[in-house]
Amino acid sequence: MNAAPEQLPLLAADEPAHRPATDAVRLLLFNAQHASPERSRRQAAWIAGQEGADIAVLTEVSSTQGGDALVAALTERGYATVIAPQPSSRDYRTVIACRTNAARAVPSPVTVTPHRAPAARVTVGGHDFGVLGLYVPSRGPKEQRNVAKRAFQEAVTESLPRLFAAFPGMPVIVAGDLNVIERGHQPPHKVFDEWEYAFYDSFQAAGLTDAFRHIHPDQVAHSWFGRSGNGFRFDHLFISASHAQRVLACDYHLEACEEGLTDHAVMTLLLGLPPTPGKPSSARSTRAH
Repeated sequence: MNAAPEQLPLLAADEPAHRPATDAVRLLLFNAQHASPERSRRQAAWIAGQEGADIAVLTEVSSTQGGDALVAALTERGYATVIAPQPSSRDYRTVIACRTNAARAVPSPVTVTPHRAPAARVTVGGHDFGVLGLYVPSRGPKEQRNVAKRAFQEAVTESLPRLFAAFPGMPVIVAGDLNVIERGHQPPHKVFDEWEYAFYDSFQAAGLTDAFRHIHPDQVAHSWFGRSGNGFRFDHLFISASHAQRVLACDYHLEACEEGLTDHAVMTLLLGLPPTPGKPSSARSTRAH
């Protein structure tokens, strides 16, 4: 794991949220771990306290009281746009929260359990870009082992061309807990089959670049640890390959785990944007926490 960055203080109830950047996309990926209402409110306070959380993609959000509390708390903490699809039956969902109101939901290109795959068009500094959040199902009970997981993965792979069509020429970010690892993962885990590695590969095949690997090609990193202590890099951020050169930082952080807010490392992305005409860019001096 990366060395822990300096911890930012939480927002006081009457303290304004961080001002969104205008020359960079600052995105944070957070697994909510189906939190209770009380822990959901603590999660929202922690997320809002992070300068690099202009856009927060939250996975494993419950469809019951805990998830509703998280959505409400994010709104109270200064997130002007919160996209939180509600499933038709009890299931986990993915939430996209933006500090700016210059964001809107677009139809998810994923046709299987689309509440796990919301999409948004966001404007930062006069530039539009697309965001797709993903929460891939776990393996499931023995009698339905991998049925939901495989169906969702196949739907995501099939949807990726439509994702680019929805955001023509724009940077596209895909952020989520994929519940799969990359080929060559250290340590290796025999539980994963070829179809799961093929799912990870499908993002590159569709024209997306693993942002963490783009910045850290050889670094061993994990975002979740099993009961045995073995690490897995389950949480991923992808950027459209044609915009990968604009990735300034992409890292994992353990502070939220250490505070008992989640069992996953938080992931951050800093993506530079072209400067507004007549104004030099300062994105390289912007820190993502």
